Order: sequence, then C-alpha cells, then structure tokens
Amino acid sequence: MAYVVSLLEEIIRKRRMIWDLSKADFRKRFVGSYFGIVWMFVQPMVTVLIYFLIFQVGMKSVPPIPGAPYVLWLVPGIVPWFFFSETLNCITSCLQEYHYLVKKVVFQVEILPIIKLLSCLLVHGFFILIMLLMFGIYRWNVFFTWVQLLYYSLAASLLALGIGYFTSAVNVFFKDMAQIVSICLQFGMWLTPIMYHESMFADRAPWAVTLLKLNPFYYISAGYRDSMLTGDWFWMRPKLTIYFWAVTLAVGLVGLKVFKRLRPHFSDVL
Repeated sequence: MAYVVSLLEEIIRKRRMIWDLSKADFRKRFVGSYFGIVWMFVQPMVTVLIYFLIFQVGMKSVPPIPGAPYVLWLVPGIVPWFFFSETLNCITSCLQEYHYLVKKVVFQVEILPIIKLLSCLLVHGFFILIMLLMFGIYRWNVFFTWVQLLYYSLAASLLALGIGYFTSAVNVFFKDMAQIVSICLQFGMWLTPIMYHESMFADRAPWAVTLLKLNPFYYISAGYRDSMLTGDWFWMRPKLTIYFWAVTLAVGLVGLKVFKRLRPHFSDVL
C-alpha cells in the first residue's frame, strides 16, 4: 500500500511533466503521416460502418431500446472498447518504446503507462465528441446522465491501467505478450455484448448471460449505453458497480506488484 501511495504522490508532483509527455506522445503518433490525425479515425469509423451494414442493413437487427436505430445503440458500446483496446495495446509496449527513459536511474518508469493512457484519452475525447454529434443528428433525447461518460471513461482507464502494468512488465521479458494481448482483445470484443444484446441468450442459455456479465468490461459498455440512451445512473446497477470496482482494484494491485517486482531488471533486459 505504501508503494501505491508513493506512486500517487509522484504522479501529483510530476503532473505537468506527465501531461507534456502525453501531448508529445499524441503528436508523435502522426509525425510523417501525410493525412496526420485523420488516420486516427479511419479504422474505427470503417469498423462501425461494417457492423452497421452487417447488423442493421443486412440482418435488420433491432436494438432493445425502443425507437433507437441500431447505429445509436452500437456506437456507445463500441467507442469505449476502441479506447480500452488501444490503451492496453499501447501500455503493453510502452517500456520498449521508451527504453531510453527506462534506463535512466532518476526516471520513475511507473509513469510511462500513465503517459500512454493520457495520450489515448485525448483520442477518446475526439470519439466522444463524434458520438455526441451523431446523437444530435438523430435528434435523440439529451439526458443529464451524459456527464457519466467521465465516470465510465475513468473506469475504463483504471481497468486498462491495472492490466497494463502487468502486461507491460511481462512484455519486457516475454516479447510474445504483446501478441497475446492483441489476440485476447479480439476475443474480448465478442465476449462483450457490443454488437449484440445479452438478452438473445436469456431463453436458450441463461447461464451465458451471467457469464457475459462477469466480464468487467460489460459494466463499461452497458454504462455508456445507460448514459447515452436511457438516462440511467451508475448506482442503478449496484451489484455490477461493486463487482467491477472490486475486480479493477484487485487487478490493479496485482499489476503494480508484478511491475514493482520486475522493475529492477528492466534496464538490464532493454
């Protein structure tokens, strides 16, 4: 616990440096690219378009929210997943990317995953603005619960950060970890009710509904939809809220413990 407290104090003390490095990381991603920041949106928008054509145009899928077009039901579920998956991928490889900082004795390497997290949050902010614009175009009701996007973004950030501390530390010694994370994220997207609703299993396999809800990201995707579509507050899912934060806390503590244990050997390997 003392390690966690000291890390929080270090983050607060060096918050300006962390923010500057995060902005530099954000800009660095698009240096040398002709279209620059445009590429940040291309792949996710194409993904949304493909799912829209398959599920709404092709399969005539009907979302569980009365009067909501499928695309408005899809986007609040998939936008946080884009953020979570990009953040976890970036954090997993951050120690190799910033190996020159890891080798500096005076540099606190624990802040590197946070730098990547903030860089991805900047991208996520743009996608939230696009999502809000889409809801405006469809003239969907505006709810006060839209402000909850800040809460659920924080939840997704802490979950990704907790897992990322573990995967980034292991990735230094086991280079296949980055590929394993990428594959797990592909499975994770389909194990989360993003393109489909869990109610489709209610009659045939009710146990599957419970299994899907054990996925901590279910809480985040459902929360985004609650906030944007129905106006439900996060405390209206009390059991899921308690479960999510218990899992996130446990994952974060394990991730930090592994990171701390392996940290003295990072510079030797890198």
